[in-house]
Amino acid sequence: MVSVALRTKSRKVIRRPSPDRLGTNCACDADSVRKAVGVDPEIKAANRHRLRRIEGQIRGLQKMVEEDRYCAEIITQIASVQEALRGVARNLMRNHLHHCATKVLRSGKRQEAQAMYDELLELIYAHLR
Repeated sequence: MVSVALRTKSRKVIRRPSPDRLGTNCACDADSVRKAVGVDPEIKAANRHRLRRIEGQIRGLQKMVEEDRYCAEIITQIASVQEALRGVARNLMRNHLHHCATKVLRSGKRQEAQAMYDELLELIYAHLR
């Protein structure tokens, strides 16, 4: 069995079966490309809008750096971009829980459900602080 090594917030390494081997991907495995089981159109539209806005903010940051703007102003704008990205991550997590995780957890397959729990915990520990 192929396993994936994950590093938790405390730097502890956890080994778990690879999602690709368990079939717990939030994906249709027909062509081994991971895709979401379902995406709410409203969430997708909101994420696309936010990402376009973030893209503009990043261009603004580049311009600020090129113009040697005051460091504190740049840092404030960076914090704004980070918060906007966290908003996208929250929307993606909401969608993942609503569609992908729910499908696996309701399947009744114990091993797949455990792998999904591990995946969710790792997402929370590593990315949604």
